[in-house]
Amino acid sequence: MSELGTKPRGEEPAADRRDRILDAAGRCFARAGFHRTTMNDVAQEAGMTAGNLYRYFASKDALVAGLCERDRADLAAEFEAFQPEPGNFLAAFAAFGRKHFEDGERDKAALCLEIWAEAARNPLVAGVHNEFDRDIIRHLIQIFEDAKRSGAMAPDVDSTAAASILAKLADGLFVRRAIAPDFDPDREIREVFAVVKALVDGAIVLSRAAGGTEDRPCSPAA
Repeated sequence: MSELGTKPRGEEPAADRRDRILDAAGRCFARAGFHRTTMNDVAQEAGMTAGNLYRYFASKDALVAGLCERDRADLAAEFEAFQPEPGNFLAAFAAFGRKHFEDGERDKAALCLEIWAEAARNPLVAGVHNEFDRDIIRHLIQIFEDAKRSGAMAPDVDSTAAASILAKLADGLFVRRAIAPDFDPDREIREVFAVVKALVDGAIVLSRAAGGTEDRPCSPAA
């Protein structure tokens, strides 16, 4: 007999089962919120028994940590693959942004807001997500440093301050993507990338103190 009467899955690899659970948890958290969602809800969404779920994740905190770590790994791979030609830097960067803020599902942005809210109350979740956030800043700094070396970015731009500002702008896009009924991805992404172009061209004077490098509760992935 398969779990919950579903079609037998055979020997599903552990990694695939973890992904199935995390996908189910993400849908539940986005739909009902972190606190209203129970482990039984996640198990039912994943098509398995609660006992099997607990073999992989001991709590909702562990599920959130798993979601963050998976997104962290996915984004790291995307950043590593981001190696545009110098003359195509801004267009490639805009396409990267559109993938996450326009093509990505609204539920992904809603899930991010749920995790932000939980991070404000839960030190365990905050710790996991702040580390994720620092990773994103580090990747953005590396992208900007590479762009300066290739001549695609003004050489005197403070990469750390620029990365911090861009991360904050991205957070704002995710908030609007999640909750604003009038969210216009095409227009609003173009507005943000007008600011990015000004940063890249050195038209905005930055200082590290102004940009800031403080922890923010979340930066989502798609």
